[in-house]
Amino acid sequence: MATQRRQPPSETDADADADVDPPELTKGDVFEVLRNQRRRYVLHYLKRDDRPVELGDLAQQVAAWEYETTTEEVTSAQRKRVYTTLQQTHLPKMDEVGILTFDSDHGVIQATDRTHDISVYLEIVPGHEFAWRELYLSLGAISCALAAALWLEIDPFTALSDLTWMGIVAVTFTATAAAHIYYERHMRLGHGDEPPELSYGSDG
Repeated sequence: MATQRRQPPSETDADADADVDPPELTKGDVFEVLRNQRRRYVLHYLKRDDRPVELGDLAQQVAAWEYETTTEEVTSAQRKRVYTTLQQTHLPKMDEVGILTFDSDHGVIQATDRTHDISVYLEIVPGHEFAWRELYLSLGAISCALAAALWLEIDPFTALSDLTWMGIVAVTFTATAAAHIYYERHMRLGHGDEPPELSYGSDG
């Protein structure tokens, strides 16, 4: 009985395999990838520029951010340490979930649609939260207490008119909301030249 030879995969099949989309990105995937500071720095770098970047250049910049120095002053040991972990651990992990593409043979990293689809605020990163909910809740409680004091005509709150107090409350909430918007915009990865968390310390 003749043995049938197995046909090698055609170019069409190979192209089809290459075009297969990565699995759907879950919130768990995002948190797992971005809980590491070095990976957040990579994402920040890529979100600023759509062009492919060489691993050496990326490692140089990430090392500069990590050691809070300039790219010119990064030592070879610092650069090598970052280069090695990016190459062996972080970039393959991010490539696996489709946040970027990493050509390990040529050492080239490219942003993907998912890179820009992810709106990451450092509020989701442990150690960088700001208690906005608690702040708004406190302001609401103070406003209720103020309203009760005015209704009961308790001094010294009656020294100002109800309209004046309403204006003070309105200005307070408006200023707080404006500060919240400003904070979120400046805590977004990809905003500005440096990662926003540089002003808030590191988590390793």
